[in-house]
Amino acid sequence: MKYINKIIIAGLLLFAFTCGLKAEDNIITISGMVRDGLTRRPLQYVTITVANNNIGTVSNADGEFSLKIPQSINATVVEFSHLGYQTFRLSITGENMSGVQVAMTQSATELSELVVQGFDAFYIVQEAVSKIPTNFSASLNQLTGFYRETVQKRRNYINISEAVVDLYKTAYTESVSADRLQVLKGRRLLSQRASDTLAIKLLGGPNLSIFVDIVKNPDILLDRETLSDLSYTMVNITQINGRDQYVINFDPRVVKPYPLYQGTLYIDRESLAFTRAEFNLDMSDRNKATNMILRRRPFGLRFRPEQVSYVVSYQERNGVSYLSYIRNELHFSCDWRRRLFSTNYSVVSEMVVTDINLQDVAMIARRDAFRETHVLTDRVLDFYDEDFWGAYNIIEPTESLELAVNRLLRQQRQ
Repeated sequence: MKYINKIIIAGLLLFAFTCGLKAEDNIITISGMVRDGLTRRPLQYVTITVANNNIGTVSNADGEFSLKIPQSINATVVEFSHLGYQTFRLSITGENMSGVQVAMTQSATELSELVVQGFDAFYIVQEAVSKIPTNFSASLNQLTGFYRETVQKRRNYINISEAVVDLYKTAYTESVSADRLQVLKGRRLLSQRASDTLAIKLLGGPNLSIFVDIVKNPDILLDRETLSDLSYTMVNITQINGRDQYVINFDPRVVKPYPLYQGTLYIDRESLAFTRAEFNLDMSDRNKATNMILRRRPFGLRFRPEQVSYVVSYQERNGVSYLSYIRNELHFSCDWRRRLFSTNYSVVSEMVVTDINLQDVAMIARRDAFRETHVLTDRVLDFYDEDFWGAYNIIEPTESLELAVNRLLRQQRQ
């Protein structure tokens, strides 16, 4: 099993790298809030797409969203889909729309206990694996995505990095070895406080979207050997984008020299396509977990992992499924020997696919590719412009993230 995003803990280092820009089209912007129609609570990570098109984004942790749409495609409907909810369709008129309030309706589908017991969860997972060549892209494709990476020391942000990326993906019948990612445009903010003497660096960063694509890279969860290392239980049926989904929990059932994962798979009831996976690294042996995720640390620093979790989702378009969204959270604590108290850190990275190109796909040259040994903060420039992203779609920053950006910008100007 391979964990691509290893952590480096080191002294602070600063480098810069310039990136190309994308020509802007005339665009309209649709922005607002997505809520549960009954409870009125904000819904996070709702998939938002232009109907009959490949342009999209997700809502942020506060339920807020902003979607930029080229006027040239003459879009008329934006669709909102979320686990356990009916798809919401918003009509648009070709003009900017702000303050949009979207109320989504829950759509739970229940199985009787008798029906649930009649299904073999392991068999369903095996069948879903066998249907990957049918359900997922069988040709080259190029994904444009937005990637964000944050590091928090306790509740304070000490690193915010963002990038627009192009992802070259081969067919899902092939391995990830030929898949490549290129940073088109990026920026970063680093804490200037003297007390923030540790640099937490995420190796591979945006390559999360290559190596944590569990369907394309089965080494994590879906290779034949790993399947037999886990036990599976059917727990429910729910809906995603108006389609019934098997909900299957899995847990380690053997002990390996490395930690296994536990979590939940969502499999389309009709096509048996994987639509979503939520999983965590087993923390029962902290030493195994540390060896998997930590690349380097200063002498005398003690590292204790607390949680490593993932969310991976796929979106079906015209009968073919593509990668849609990936999120990784890593929580750990550090302390120096002979000190009484430890300090908590959190590293969160996420990537949303904002466009898909299936025509005239060009391979990314190796010299331009972002590699496993690269660190995003070492290869992009500092924040400098509120309109930095132009026509690119991004994940809207949460209120807490906006406050952190303003605070770090003030530090830089002092």
